[in-house]
Amino acid sequence: MLRESLAADLIVELPNAVRLQRLVQTLREYFNCGAVGLLRLEGDSLRPLACVGLVHEALGRRFVIAQHPRLAAIMASREPTWFEPDSRLPDPYDGLLETALHEPLAVHDCMGVSLYVEGQVWGAITLDALKAGTFGSDARDELKRCTLQIEAALRVTRLEQENRSLRLSRSEPQDLRRPVEEGEILGHSAVLQQLLNEIEVLADADLPVLLLGETGVGKELFARRLHRLSRRSHKPLIQVNCAALPESLAESELFGHVKGAFSGASSDRAGRFDAANGGTLFLDEVGELPLSVQAKLLRTLQNGEIQRLGADKPLHVDVRIIAATNRHLPDSIRDGLFRADLYHRLSVYPLPIPPLRERGNDVLMIAGQFLELNRTRLGLRGLRLSAAAERALLAYHWPGNVRELEHVISRAALKQLSREGSRSLIITLEPEVLDLDSAPAAAPLADQPVAASLAHPSLSDAVDACQRQAIAQALRLSGDNWASAARLLAVDPSNLHKLARRLRLK
Repeated sequence: MLRESLAADLIVELPNAVRLQRLVQTLREYFNCGAVGLLRLEGDSLRPLACVGLVHEALGRRFVIAQHPRLAAIMASREPTWFEPDSRLPDPYDGLLETALHEPLAVHDCMGVSLYVEGQVWGAITLDALKAGTFGSDARDELKRCTLQIEAALRVTRLEQENRSLRLSRSEPQDLRRPVEEGEILGHSAVLQQLLNEIEVLADADLPVLLLGETGVGKELFARRLHRLSRRSHKPLIQVNCAALPESLAESELFGHVKGAFSGASSDRAGRFDAANGGTLFLDEVGELPLSVQAKLLRTLQNGEIQRLGADKPLHVDVRIIAATNRHLPDSIRDGLFRADLYHRLSVYPLPIPPLRERGNDVLMIAGQFLELNRTRLGLRGLRLSAAAERALLAYHWPGNVRELEHVISRAALKQLSREGSRSLIITLEPEVLDLDSAPAAAPLADQPVAASLAHPSLSDAVDACQRQAIAQALRLSGDNWASAARLLAVDPSNLHKLARRLRLK
């Protein structure tokens, strides 16, 4: 019955995420257990690709094998591994089962098996239950028998991924054990997936890209992804923090100088453009560049040449520019702080990065990554969020975005540990230790003056005001580019123009 169900999904055309989710759901129903996780090996860690029965933030965790004895035992054997219900080995999912959301119960019964694709280790499948004795000898034998069908599903998934990624393929074969991406972008929200799809298409276009977004949204991670997916990925990605460049040294830092160009220039020095030749130069906080350097950067973008400070002859460079800013550059242009011609050169393709508050349950996935990092750092048996804490994270506005979320989780973990004092417990973070600033609640209607209620706007006016605010914010993030604003708002550009005219924004 189980093997037939797994085999049936192999001949049906399904999106990869759906195929893997159906796989873990089928296993959970057949074995009548609490949770099933499908984990892929990446470097020295196991990353959950699909799971059922675990809290949402579990998808954001990365389980370092050396730190989890049960996962290490599973990966060390080709046969299914079962752990006695009274095993003293800590379970990575303790307190993370959905059924245990209100009380951090330990897993009582678990088994798993390592998975191989084309002779290479791929990852593992794990099954967990709160009831001891769930996995008897028959269940373990059945898991062994269906391992081939599970691995076949992974092969199909891999082939479909390769078919969609032919343009990114290299001459050398891909290693199934991919290294962990530096600065991984986590999330399954529609707005993030749309952005990642856009980046995949844009990566090889070689156009200048201007990343727009609030502080802390991770613009550097998206710049790295653009470079990694491009034809320039075998060449360097050089990052420059423009806000940290002293005005007196900015030109030399970017373009280099020759010996004697200024006091203290005792030898020739190559600049960041030289270092990025053939690759990508990421200009972070580009709005902070001095006007004198902006003029020279514009010339480089126009003709592909740089001139070192004090040099007579220009040098040709082949560099793709990715810039980023949290400023509204049209305001800087109006104030005389940024060149309009440089702005138009840099923003050939403006790419707004959505703030964390617009990414829904991605907040919990990213929190899961920080929870696991702090669990390891503090030497805790387990670290998790309560249901109320999850709701608090989802409701918060996140003005500091992902960077703020990281600090919130780290601070809360330390605070809760100081209260409980024991690293051997499963520590649960409640809303009060998160210290999230919340806006004061509006006064109840019954407590408001009668005049205020009489002056209350109609529903139609309130909707119009909300739409004006959303459009204005999207335009601000996209540098007044209507097409990018339409993508950010997930509407057709022509419909956005019609709506803007109706709202008298045009």
